[in-house]
Amino acid sequence: MNRSTFGLKTALLGALLVLVLAGSAVAAKDTLVIALNQDPDIIDPTLSRTYVGRIIYANMCEKLYDIDENLNIHPQLAADFPKFSNGGKTVTIELRKGVKFNDGTAMDAKAVKFSLDRHRSAKGSNRKTELKLITNVEAVGSHTVRISLSKPFSPILGAFVDRSGMPVSPKQVGKMGDKFGTAPICVGPWSMTHRVSQDRIELEKSKHYFDQSQANFKKLIFRIIPDDSVRLANLRSGDIDLMHLVGPTDAATLKKGGKFNVVAATGMGYQGITVNIGNKTGKRNPPGDLGTPLANDPRVRQALELSIDREALNKVAWDGQFTPGCSPLSPVSPYFDKGSSCSKRDVAKAKSLMAAAGLSGGYSFELMVVNNPQQRRVAQIVQGMAKDAGFNISLRPTEFASGLKDYDAGKYQAFLIGWSGRVDPDANIFSFHSCGGNLNQANVCDKPIDKLLDDARQNSDMAERKALYKQAIDAFTTGRRNIIYIYHLNYIVAFPKNLRGYKATPDGMIRLKGVRWQ
Repeated sequence: MNRSTFGLKTALLGALLVLVLAGSAVAAKDTLVIALNQDPDIIDPTLSRTYVGRIIYANMCEKLYDIDENLNIHPQLAADFPKFSNGGKTVTIELRKGVKFNDGTAMDAKAVKFSLDRHRSAKGSNRKTELKLITNVEAVGSHTVRISLSKPFSPILGAFVDRSGMPVSPKQVGKMGDKFGTAPICVGPWSMTHRVSQDRIELEKSKHYFDQSQANFKKLIFRIIPDDSVRLANLRSGDIDLMHLVGPTDAATLKKGGKFNVVAATGMGYQGITVNIGNKTGKRNPPGDLGTPLANDPRVRQALELSIDREALNKVAWDGQFTPGCSPLSPVSPYFDKGSSCSKRDVAKAKSLMAAAGLSGGYSFELMVVNNPQQRRVAQIVQGMAKDAGFNISLRPTEFASGLKDYDAGKYQAFLIGWSGRVDPDANIFSFHSCGGNLNQANVCDKPIDKLLDDARQNSDMAERKALYKQAIDAFTTGRRNIIYIYHLNYIVAFPKNLRGYKATPDGMIRLKGVRWQ
């Protein structure tokens, strides 16, 4: 072989290698890898309840309405905002035309009626309380849905911004039955194709989505990585592209490094301690007597709250980057009472309350906590603070899904757990605090509180609703204390600087429509 031939072949091989490597790089960019801190529960909009599950839905199950980064509501699968008539008891929604589920079937009025009826009546549905006042749903023509209410219901638009507003494929439900959550079909840019419990959830681009230009990745992979430091290491190594729930200290370090964008939004939800008061044999059964001072004596629960220094906890656990709070409503909510203030830590008063309850010698109980570093850290701080007031708290770390099962069944004394928050205050309050509410894990019931919450549901005047919620919140946060609210978190997300189009929103969702590599 002469030199010129050898040189030509070498050049061709080099060029080919460059093309192969370039092709590999492009192929790699067709997949976006996102790290979540927890494994979602069932991927079925009717049955599910976890925050991380809602992140999956944000990319595969669109809703009648959605919100933007400023909490403005806008139509998504609906063509316009609802029209109210009959004194607010009839709601008419026009649907976007030409929309298909990810199995190719039509997303029309019949499908929306089917989905709403399923949300309202399916066994184990966690949407029943949200849609409690709906008495009938009709398909009026091919793209018009008429909803009848027993009473005016102001939060209905807010409900349709979340899972209650997610239509599911009637064909797939008919095919899968109660196993729909293993192969869910909705309307969305991507559709779920594979799941390995505690490891990953994979979504692939749907050929049926009505706006193909918004889905810039062929595949989304959501990896389940509970440990903060492992998620961070994977981000730095490039094994993941987007990190969810970055710790405040890690966020500061990433910003200084200059390689990653770090974005944050104050959440609409809360973190707190739910105290079991009457859930003896399951939240759907009648309340029972647990026979413990924590459950039976409100003075003990007040003492527990007074032992906690919210400001100090925020500084120690979160580097001062979260927002201490004692309400189910975040400061970003227009319904938040800006004149309210939280009780300060008062160990002397806490001890006095304990003595009055006959517990001057101390009191022991178990606090269930999700087994990840962030939650364990908060639980340990609470444990140390409460000890000064005479509480001996033992911690029970638990895997998230298992913890939720025990939570429902009443197999807990107290649980450190939060709620990701909703745009309408009703969804942060009613299900947790009303008699028979589907998220009322403490199994408490007070008719005067229910009256305030029902009145707020039927009132469309914002100022009047705000006053009603203030009365209700005062009643359950200073009286029964079935939830002791502690703080509102910041949703912090980090990703490489050449990933563009991502926007942080106060609901903490990771919306990947329109996101792309530059």
